[in-house]
Amino acid sequence: MIAHRISRTLTTFVHSNVRSVIDSLERVLPSDAMKMTSAVRSQHGHDESHHETLEPDMVVFPKSTEEVSTIVRTCAKHRVPVIPFGTGTGLEGGVTATKGGVCIDLSSMDQIVELNVEDFDCTVQPGVTRKRLDAHLHDTGLWFPVDPGADASLCGMAATGASGTNAVRYGTMRSNIVNLEVVLPSGEILYTRGQNRRPIKSSAGYDLTSLFIGSEGTLGVITAATLRLHARPEHVVAAVCAFPTVQAAVTAVVQTLQCSIPIARIEFLDERQITACNTYSGLTLVEQPTLFLEFHGTENDVESQAQLVGDICAANEGGEFTWSRVTEERERLWTARHNAYWATVAMRPGSKVPKAYINIFFGNNSTV
Repeated sequence: MIAHRISRTLTTFVHSNVRSVIDSLERVLPSDAMKMTSAVRSQHGHDESHHETLEPDMVVFPKSTEEVSTIVRTCAKHRVPVIPFGTGTGLEGGVTATKGGVCIDLSSMDQIVELNVEDFDCTVQPGVTRKRLDAHLHDTGLWFPVDPGADASLCGMAATGASGTNAVRYGTMRSNIVNLEVVLPSGEILYTRGQNRRPIKSSAGYDLTSLFIGSEGTLGVITAATLRLHARPEHVVAAVCAFPTVQAAVTAVVQTLQCSIPIARIEFLDERQITACNTYSGLTLVEQPTLFLEFHGTENDVESQAQLVGDICAANEGGEFTWSRVTEERERLWTARHNAYWATVAMRPGSKVPKAYINIFFGNNSTV
C-alpha cells in the first residue's frame, strides 16, 4: 500500500513538472521538434514486446547532440524522466514510460558521420539502422556482422547490448564498439574513449565503453557510436540439420567448437519452435530439434567446413545435412529464424499476428 502511494505521488509530481519542461524547450527547439498528440505518444509508449503501452507526456525529435544535451539538462532540472527511443524494435519493454516524462526520438539524427575503410571502423548517429549501414558498406568490401534480426538502430543495439546469429564468430555489440558519445543525465557530453578517437587497443583506465553497452538508457543517451567493421566473406554457405534429441544437437555443436572449425553462425531451434516456424513461415522442415548453420570463407574453406560439420552431425545421429550457396535461399532461411519470435506469438490462442508464408524450401541443394 505504501509503495503504491509513493508511486502515485511520483507520477503526479512528474506530470505537474512536464509543463515547465515544455515551456523551457519551446524557447530553444523548433516547433516541429515537439509532439504531444495521442497517436505519437502511443507509438512511443511501447516496443515489440508483450508489455502494455505506457505513453510519455511528450515526444521530442532532436537533430543534434547539442539539442539532446539541452533536453536532458532541462528534464534533469525539473526532475522529469527521460526515455531514449531508437526504432522501437526491442523485446524488453525498455521504452515504456512507466512514470510519463519525455521520450527522445533519435531517428532524425541519421548520419553516417565517418567511414574509415583502411582502419575497419565507422561512426554513426543513433538514427542509422543496421540494414542502412550494410547498404552503405556494400561496395567497400566491409560489413557490420551483429545481426539481432530486426532492422534496429545501431546505437540502440549498443544500449541494449545486442547479440545476434553471428555472435559465435564475430562477437556481440560489446566486442564491436570502439567508442561512444553519450549525453549524461546532467546534460554533459561524454566520449568513452576520447573525442574523435578510434583506438583498437587499451591497456589502462576505466572501460567506460563497456559500462554503457547494455545500460538500456539508464546511464545516458547514446548519440554516436564508433563501430568495428569486418571484411565481407568471399563465400557463404548456409546449412540445416535435424536431430532426434536436444542432447544430440548440443553435442554436435560442442564437438564442432572443439575441432576449432571457424563457423560463422550456429542457431538451435527445438521441435516446438520448428513447428511454429513451419506454420508461420510456410516451412517444410522436419519437426525435430534443429541446427541452422552458416560458414564464411573462401570457396574451398566453406566446402571443407561444411564437410567436417556434416560428418560431426552424422556421428551424433543427425539427419540429412542440407546446405546451399544461393543467396536467396540463405536469406529466406535466416529471415525465418529472425521471425521466430513472431512465429511463437502467432501460435498463441487468439493471436492476430499475420502469417508470413515465406517459402524457404531448399531446392537443388548439395548434400554432404
